[in-house]
Amino acid sequence: MPQLFLASGSPRRRELLTQIGVPFTTLVADIDETPLADETPAAYVERLARGKADAGLLQLANDPAYPTACVLGADTAVVLDGRILGKPVDEADALAMLAALSNREHDVLTAIAVVDEQHCETRVVSSRVRFRPISPEEARAYWASGEPRDKAGSYGIQGLGAVFVENLAGSYSAVVGLPLCETAEILQRFGIPCWQCLEGEKP
Repeated sequence: MPQLFLASGSPRRRELLTQIGVPFTTLVADIDETPLADETPAAYVERLARGKADAGLLQLANDPAYPTACVLGADTAVVLDGRILGKPVDEADALAMLAALSNREHDVLTAIAVVDEQHCETRVVSSRVRFRPISPEEARAYWASGEPRDKAGSYGIQGLGAVFVENLAGSYSAVVGLPLCETAEILQRFGIPCWQCLEGEKP
């Protein structure tokens, strides 16, 4: 069976991959995440996911310890009116994002890319999230919690930010950072099954 590497420093992606019983090793794949001119949000997240996976595979190239390495890369973007909302640079930026998202719908795009020495497969999953109204006082209290600081769009649906989510159409795990249904399907095609923790267990 191929050895799977996750090219991501996100603890949320590690938790999600562990949730479906897939063993993996984490590696760091730093790439330039600057959007290209006239690049659509979908093309942007797909390019970054592929870039992370390729950078991870390059780190493992020619290493005899990993003859069957397979690398998973992912990227998530919060998109409002066609504009990508990244991680906030400071409190004012976060408060502005939360004010823009308040009482509105936005899209969350998560791309995954799985690569080995012979193949590459990518997928972009789009989900639609609606926020209830957020007061300025709530936004400031949420920032003070520390949660928005490293989150695209300045919120985490799996944490304290869940109270803002009025409706979700699509994949919850994709909004968190890794679409598990699509990830499991692609990994299966690379010879990496999910639920490996169940192997050998008696019914």
